[in-house]
Amino acid sequence: MKRSSWRFLAAMALFTLAALLPLASARAEEAAIPMVVNATRIDRFKVGSDETRFGPLEFVGGLSLTSQASHFGAFSSFRFSSPGADFVGVADTGFWFFGRVQRDGEGHPTGFSDFSMQSMVDENGSTARDKWTTDAEGIALRDGQAIVSFERVQRIAQFRVARDAMGAAARDIDFLVPRRELRSNRGFETVAFAPQDSRLGGALVVVTERSLDPDGNCFAAIVEGPHKGIFSVARHDGFDVTDGAFLANGDLLLLERRFTMADGVGMRLRRIRGETIAPGGLADGPVLLTADMAYQIDNMEGLDVWTRQDGATIVSIISDDNHSILQRNLYLEFRLIED
Repeated sequence: MKRSSWRFLAAMALFTLAALLPLASARAEEAAIPMVVNATRIDRFKVGSDETRFGPLEFVGGLSLTSQASHFGAFSSFRFSSPGADFVGVADTGFWFFGRVQRDGEGHPTGFSDFSMQSMVDENGSTARDKWTTDAEGIALRDGQAIVSFERVQRIAQFRVARDAMGAAARDIDFLVPRRELRSNRGFETVAFAPQDSRLGGALVVVTERSLDPDGNCFAAIVEGPHKGIFSVARHDGFDVTDGAFLANGDLLLLERRFTMADGVGMRLRRIRGETIAPGGLADGPVLLTADMAYQIDNMEGLDVWTRQDGATIVSIISDDNHSILQRNLYLEFRLIED
């Protein structure tokens, strides 16, 4: 074969290889990691007490979760894709997680099944392991799409939900709050869709953990719809927002956390009145539950609200163990009793 022919074939081979490289990169994401989850039931919320009623909340049951898998834990937020059963969530270590809550004949949670985690990927399809770009803190689901908030590098992004095949973000979402007002590691912890038939008409609402306005309240925003605009959420008693979900009537249920060396970790649930969520306004509402180390809590990070088959409103909460041997992965359920 002539030298010119060899050169032509070599050039074609290089061209073909170059053309295939982007495809290889796009398929570079790691496969989902199936995990066996061990669960110990929690039948009493208050340590050493048979009490089940805590203000307007009735304790249904809980789980302490462990796994031999190294990536298990660090859960920041989750949402049920089917009421009280299948769920999808994000970990602040740059992972998606999927699973299903198992229940006994009376509906109490007994364990997690069909559980897996998958690394998040960047726009090239490559596994993203940089904490500064994958510190996922909040998630909301709608129409097969997941809206996820990230802090440190402040970002809210939209993803197509495809279990075991989660790809890069489809687009970023304008969160309205000036970036200069967002504090590192204190950004958007709550992303939640208002009910479609509420005053906000299904709009996406975001709330920061502790990025404070001049009055010391948390920046928040309605990022779409006719009520689009920035507002604040009142901050009380040193508690920080860690997640939130809307109730059917348009009120926003917020999960809050506080840590002090003297008292340890504390958890609080607060009901933000829907009519106070408005551009330029200060959203606030009553405390429903406060719990300290005398209760079965840890670093409570994620919350969702769903409706049981009998019509009861159930509040589900998970904790983030920070991959620490001193902390636990907990899952707790309460029934919200409306007076």
